[in-house]
Amino acid sequence: MCGVSSIDISENEILYFGEDILNILLADRTANRNILWATSDYEIYGKKFNAQSPIEVESITGKYKNIIQPRVYKEKVNQTTRTKDKAEVFTPSWMCNVQNNLVDKSWFGRDNVFNMPKGQEWISTKNSIEFENKPNKRWQDYVDILRLEITCGEAPYLVSRYDSVTGSPIDVPERIGLLDRKLRVVNENTTTEKDWIKWAIRAYQSIYGFEFQGDNLLLARENLLYTFIDYVNYKFNRNPTHTEIKKIADIISWNIWQMDGKKLTVPFEPTPTQYTQLSIFDNDVKEERYCKIKDWRSKKVLTYVSLINAE
Repeated sequence: MCGVSSIDISENEILYFGEDILNILLADRTANRNILWATSDYEIYGKKFNAQSPIEVESITGKYKNIIQPRVYKEKVNQTTRTKDKAEVFTPSWMCNVQNNLVDKSWFGRDNVFNMPKGQEWISTKNSIEFENKPNKRWQDYVDILRLEITCGEAPYLVSRYDSVTGSPIDVPERIGLLDRKLRVVNENTTTEKDWIKWAIRAYQSIYGFEFQGDNLLLARENLLYTFIDYVNYKFNRNPTHTEIKKIADIISWNIWQMDGKKLTVPFEPTPTQYTQLSIFDNDVKEERYCKIKDWRSKKVLTYVSLINAE
């Protein structure tokens, strides 16, 4: 059914879009290699599945096509271990909604803009979202406002294709993620496919998140990609083109990145020193490995630590 999500995401299905798309979703833009597993949960499958190994296409497709599963599908023992050892706790969608509503209350200056919470559920507003016709408060400003989900897991605050605790799929009009809200605004304020694609791209460029564990990070990236597919289906009753999917995947690979949140580096690397270290026995400069992200408006690549220090 058009516009209805499914919790199942198959890497084999992503290969249908093109192996280049899956390679983009696996890319680490800081280390210029694939993201790491960064968890020992998969080491039973062999050496290439150890925590410090990169996730390769062949490791998650073919006979390994179902190796990575959303948390709700993981065995209870595995869920408990990851909660205890890695502080992995997934917030139910109703709680994400309450907190996201507070974010929007601050921006709009009023309550319940996108929906009305009702216990552990919510009722989406039916009328188009109203914006003030003044600088910094127009619908375009809302789409462009920057949002970040730290230690994002499967990114339930950004996109809500399914409830991360129950696994129940959520229909497009009822979604509550920060990106979902931006895409709803784009739906309501654009009239042509060209304008919709333009502002959907800007919405994706404004959403960021980081995660340590590679399986969660890949799921987050996939959830953002499939969110785009869901909305194109819902809005235009068609699948996006390869070019459109590739553009969105590229943005996601920069904006949803793998990072050790304590050191602000890629996993398993020492914190960089203030100065790059050179060796008289080595002609290669050892590049600092603070994580890189992209500022799409200025078209500059920045280190995340530089933004923290700027504050």
